[in-house]
Amino acid sequence: MIPNSLLQRLASWCPWLLREEEPKRPVKVLVTGAAGQIGYAIVPMIARGLMLGPDQPVVLHMLDIPRMADALNGVRMELVDAALPLVRGVEATSDEAEAFRGVNFAVLIGGWPRKEGMERKDLIAKNVAIYKSQASALQQHAAPNCKVLVVANPANTNALVLKEFAPAVPAKNISCLTRLDHNRALGQIAEKLGVHVGDVRNAVVWGNHSSTQFPDASHATARTEHGERPVTDLVADDKWLREEFVGVVQQRGAAVIQARKQSSSLSAASAACDHMRDWVLGTPKGTWVSMGVYSDGSYGVPDGIFYSFPVTCEKGEWSIVQGLQIDDFARSKMELSANELDEERSMAYRVCQRLKREQ
Repeated sequence: MIPNSLLQRLASWCPWLLREEEPKRPVKVLVTGAAGQIGYAIVPMIARGLMLGPDQPVVLHMLDIPRMADALNGVRMELVDAALPLVRGVEATSDEAEAFRGVNFAVLIGGWPRKEGMERKDLIAKNVAIYKSQASALQQHAAPNCKVLVVANPANTNALVLKEFAPAVPAKNISCLTRLDHNRALGQIAEKLGVHVGDVRNAVVWGNHSSTQFPDASHATARTEHGERPVTDLVADDKWLREEFVGVVQQRGAAVIQARKQSSSLSAASAACDHMRDWVLGTPKGTWVSMGVYSDGSYGVPDGIFYSFPVTCEKGEWSIVQGLQIDDFARSKMELSANELDEERSMAYRVCQRLKREQ
């Protein structure tokens, strides 16, 4: 008889070995900008099952620009050397068509970084060209129903550009990353209350992944020794909730850069895994998360922009949580972010129209 301790170890390494059903078929996962810092952090997370589950084999497709080819090949070599049992293949390329071919999931990290002296319109213009090209590759070469997560900034507007140039791809299959901001909000609440972050749920990040985002704790709860209670009651400090909490979450990325001299990598990679895992495998009952999705007009947010909402996920589909009470303070913050996204949309569409004329 096999000892229980050995069975437990086998279950943690290769869960499918102890199941009666057939092992899952490998799925193809694309990471763009894979030789960069976030890419280098997220690839092993995906390979260890943190994104799609500990029993889901993957074939990793990694894309980066030609000048990063040597570094990208180094990442590929490390994946081989790690001997990860879920990895059934690794493709490393600078060719978009090859990278997108047959992929079931795409995490788009690559983009034009904001450099000193660049205005927002300049950053948007640079990224429109990049995401126009990737949209074409997505539409022509990805697997049907491929799920796409845009990480590169400006993430919300890059997602909109992707949708604009890949009209055959359903808008529901494209999302952008605000889970990092959501996780930051949970972390700040947990530290304030002195509880484990796993005991805090249902914060919301509304709007743009920018300094206009609105981290909202008014619907959040925390589990305590006296049961689950509203965070607003536990904190009992409106000034902290409306000023310090909001400001810290909004500026957390800048604070990390100041401390590390580099942008958030580990936390961004972890958040991207969280985003895709919940999207694919579902959110826990009674819990919602924040995702940047194509607005349908919910909560008075203009449709036609990618905006961060509270969502629940089931069977690979997301749904915006409805019926939350929004006070005047929250409404003003939500509108501020929506206005910024509307401005970004106008900038991006002007570039899109010019590129379409040049086709």
